[in-house]
Amino acid sequence: MSAADDVIIRRFLDNLWMSHGLSDNTLGSYGSDLRQLSSFLGDKGSHLLQADRGALQDFLAFRLSKRGKASSAARLLSSLRRFYRYQVSEGRLQEDPTALLESPKLGVRLPKSISEEHIERLLRAPDTHTDLGLRDRLMLEMLYASGLRVTELVTLRLEQIDAHHGIVKVMGKGRKERLVPIGDEALAWLGEYLQSARPDLLKGRDTTTPFLFVTRRGGGMTRQTAWNVIKKYAQQAHLGGDLSPHTLRHAFATHLLNHGADLRAVQMLLGHSDLSTTQIYTHVANERLRQFHEQHHPRA
Repeated sequence: MSAADDVIIRRFLDNLWMSHGLSDNTLGSYGSDLRQLSSFLGDKGSHLLQADRGALQDFLAFRLSKRGKASSAARLLSSLRRFYRYQVSEGRLQEDPTALLESPKLGVRLPKSISEEHIERLLRAPDTHTDLGLRDRLMLEMLYASGLRVTELVTLRLEQIDAHHGIVKVMGKGRKERLVPIGDEALAWLGEYLQSARPDLLKGRDTTTPFLFVTRRGGGMTRQTAWNVIKKYAQQAHLGGDLSPHTLRHAFATHLLNHGADLRAVQMLLGHSDLSTTQIYTHVANERLRQFHEQHHPRA
């Protein structure tokens, strides 16, 4: 990769961070895509600002041959479009070379969810007579009651929780803030956890961690720890070991829609900036209705 391309990529990533507050993971993905493109172009004696539609098509085909997934190619094209539109807006290019590139056709990918019965089995799995079990029960309850992303859950601070009104103030993707209700059941477990388990876990520690969920060592939890907690209880409840925090987020949205919730309200609760992102859940709800009809209707 040329030094000039490196500077251009860094400026683009800085702009994304300052203007949109994107996460380190997202910025890392953009940077990786663009550096790979720069290396690909460099092997052909070109660089980022010289790339035309044909060169970008060749790069997409090259990456698709390596990854083999249309979804990977579509995400890569999204990165390139954002990069080149920014270069046009800054006056470094007169035309966007990605303007006429077509996205790979993607089928509807239904998010994985689980039934309400299975949710109940999962929620009952932790031993709430222990400090960690009580903490874990609250984690599961809050994930299902609020549809939080796992990062939003493990970074929750005490001051973000309004127990009196039963809501949490969540800082989501792009540093967008939203208020999410957590429900009476989760509130009850929250009260028990704050009264006994959390103080016990922090007892004797020289830390005043602001995070709601803490570990045996008195510090905040990681995303990986939350994943492992859910996998453990999924296995205990005989639900398999492939459940994830996102599965509970999907269940939250699906069960709301199944019980008559408005799609736009679900969009706000999930923190989706675009309603089209939320509409995937209508496919889930419709599929459940179809299966129910086939199972119970005499002429199905």
